[in-house]
Amino acid sequence: MEEFFSAPAAQYLLPILGEVPPGEPPDPKKCSPREYLEFYIFPVLLPGLAALLYEAEKEKCFEGKRTKFIPFDFLTEWLYNKNPKRKDESFTELFSIPFVKDWLKDHPRPPVPLSLLLSEEEASILIQSFWRGYRVRCNSEIQELRQWQKKLREERHINEVVKKFWAKQEAK
Repeated sequence: MEEFFSAPAAQYLLPILGEVPPGEPPDPKKCSPREYLEFYIFPVLLPGLAALLYEAEKEKCFEGKRTKFIPFDFLTEWLYNKNPKRKDESFTELFSIPFVKDWLKDHPRPPVPLSLLLSEEEASILIQSFWRGYRVRCNSEIQELRQWQKKLREERHINEVVKKFWAKQEAK
């Protein structure tokens, strides 16, 4: 076990965010994996991870179990737009990135649940309105009115009248 951890601790320190190690960058096709990471990956990835943590904190991801924030989406968009090869190009939204478009054609996403899209206030208003509607429909007078309307619709064949009306409108 000692042979694995015998190297000095300074060897394992990560570079400061965005800082490229001093010296000439090595040839990416001939350098060691460690040099490749230090010169080409970490200077872009580490600031992206820092931005991801900042955004996650801003979206209050650390306060609850569920959130609408999708870290992979944020990091993909951030890395694509901060890529040194795209230095002079304008900002591109996640769903406009070419490889993301191609991926989503074959792997469509399920919709985000309404519970994640609504604020607590909006959700409480929605729940209260459904509850009030339920309580009103339980009222005996309202039940009687609804039964009368149902019977009237059946007697006058309202569904057929409506279909004929729209057929006439489409024929015009």
